[in-house]
Order: sequence, then C-alpha cells, then structure tokens
Amino acid sequence: MSLKLEQQNQDLIEKQDHEVHIATLNERNRIAREIHDHVGHQLSSSLLQIGALMATCKDQDQLIRLEGLKNTLSLGMNNIRDSIHNLYDHAIDLDAQLTEVIDNFAFCKVIYHNTIIEPPKQKQSYAFISIVKEALSNIIKHAQATEVTILLREHPSMYQLIIHDNGTVVDYNPDHGIGLKNMAQRVEILKGHLQIRTLNGFEVFVSLPKI
Repeated sequence: MSLKLEQQNQDLIEKQDHEVHIATLNERNRIAREIHDHVGHQLSSSLLQIGALMATCKDQDQLIRLEGLKNTLSLGMNNIRDSIHNLYDHAIDLDAQLTEVIDNFAFCKVIYHNTIIEPPKQKQSYAFISIVKEALSNIIKHAQATEVTILLREHPSMYQLIIHDNGTVVDYNPDHGIGLKNMAQRVEILKGHLQIRTLNGFEVFVSLPKI
C-alpha cells in the first residue's frame, strides 16, 4: 500500500471516529440536560419545601421524619449528579449506534441481532460501526439483495461480527476502494481477522480479540 493511500485511509478512519464521537457526545448532552432540567429541578424544589416545613414544624417526631425524608432526597440528588457526570465518560453505546445506522438504511430489509453483554472497547466499537456502514454501502453498490443479516456476538476471548445478504454480487473488486482498505486496516490495528466473500451474496466476517 502506498504511503499516500495509507494516509488517506488513516484520515478516513479519524474522520469516521470523530463523527461517531460527536454524535455520542450530543446524545449524552441531551440526556444530561433532560435529567438536570426535569428530575434535578423537581428534587431541588422538594428539598426547599421540606426545608420550609422543618422551619415551621414544632413536633419533634415530625421533624425527625422530615429530616429522614430530606436526607433521602439529598442522596437521590447526589445520585442524579453522579449519573450526569457518568454520561461524560468515554463509553460508546455500540448497540444504539448500530441501530441508528440500520434504521437509516432504506435499500432493503435488515435483520439485526446483538448478543454482546460485555461492551467492547471504544476503538473496537468504532471499528464495528465503520465496518457495518461500509458493508451496507457495498451492498447498495454491488449486491442485488432484498435482505441483509447483521450478527454481533460475544465469545469468551473475542467479539464476532457477521454480515451477509441474499443477493448476487456484481461489479465488485476487493482490491479497489479506500473503504475496503479502511476495513482491513482497522481490523489489523486491533489484531483481528477479516474475511470477505462474494460467492453467495456479500459476506463479511470479522473477529476482534477482547482487550
């Protein structure tokens, strides 16, 4: 691979990762705002009301109960803050991102199954998202398909992505195209395995070791 083509691949990978990262940040910010604006304000209002009741209450037993309620709400408020902060970590919702990609794919029917329990690392998630996008793009260009199946599985030591359709591949050359080289480069960097077959429709097999 020439240095120029290798640099083009790397630039494309960085651009795709940046787009996914921005989309993830926007969604986390939206959720954080909703939690803060609705639940947070309601808890703050409740705490103020309890404080006002405690200031005027003369019954000692009632004061003790109000104090307990105030402490419970304060704990809930702290948990809300922690949850909002946790939204700003570096995790990415792989299933949500793939579901969005599939929902936006109108070329043909897509059957999607994800049985992963332990989420992959961020770079692995980016790789899976990019490969699914590229595979769907190739299906549009080269496969006369009416149905695509996407399987994402977890094994004890690796993650596996399988994509296949029921079409017939035409005008396809695996040696051409930056997108396909991008696939291979991503998998190679993550010390995984990539196999593309076109005998019975377009088929992509990816395995990435757990890290």
